[in-house]
Amino acid sequence: MSVHPSVTRGFGRAAESYERSRPGYPADAVSWLVERIRLAPGTTVIDLAAGTGKLTRLLVPTGATVIAVEPVDQLRAQLEAAVPGAELRAGYAERIPLPDGGADAVTVAQAFHWFATDVALGEMARVLRPGGRLGLIWNMRDQGDDLQRAFTEIVEALRDDEPSAYDGRWRRVLGASPLFGPIEKRTFRYEQWLDADGLAERASSISFVSAAPADRRADLIARVRALAG
Repeated sequence: MSVHPSVTRGFGRAAESYERSRPGYPADAVSWLVERIRLAPGTTVIDLAAGTGKLTRLLVPTGATVIAVEPVDQLRAQLEAAVPGAELRAGYAERIPLPDGGADAVTVAQAFHWFATDVALGEMARVLRPGGRLGLIWNMRDQGDDLQRAFTEIVEALRDDEPSAYDGRWRRVLGASPLFGPIEKRTFRYEQWLDADGLAERASSISFVSAAPADRRADLIARVRALAG
């Protein structure tokens, strides 16, 4: 089993930057998600492709047993340091290292577009108990904002064949699957304030930016830094 090279090479190289520069998730969004997937003491949730645990750490206070599954060693090391209250597993969405029917919920934060396939959905259904729920969450850039739109235009120039949360493919795959019910969507406003250094590091935490040749990466980071004036 493997993941896209940008995941292992890019996120592996940028694990510390990812932890420092990526935002968490708004409290009202997490509260809504927790309510919809019915997390409480005595339940078990698998946080799949957990990264450095940006969502994982927000699920632990629910009192549920939180099992974080992440394939990239460097990200998992950051997660272990940041979220001591979670159980950790090395594993892939297409082969989740947990038994059948052991979880009440599966969450995926900022990652489902990387493995939006019937195989991965089948694995998520396999590890869920009857009536178990799947919760997906992303932080998305506001393309109505001039700075964020310019940031997107700069970084997207380096994207090759990496999947994107913005293209809607994940929604088509999930919507066509007989394994889960209709998609329920909510949007919450969230702000992250960054100076020029923070904005540059945020760009460097993107998988295909981190994985790019050094000269192209340096040029992109300089252009992003300039956005902050």
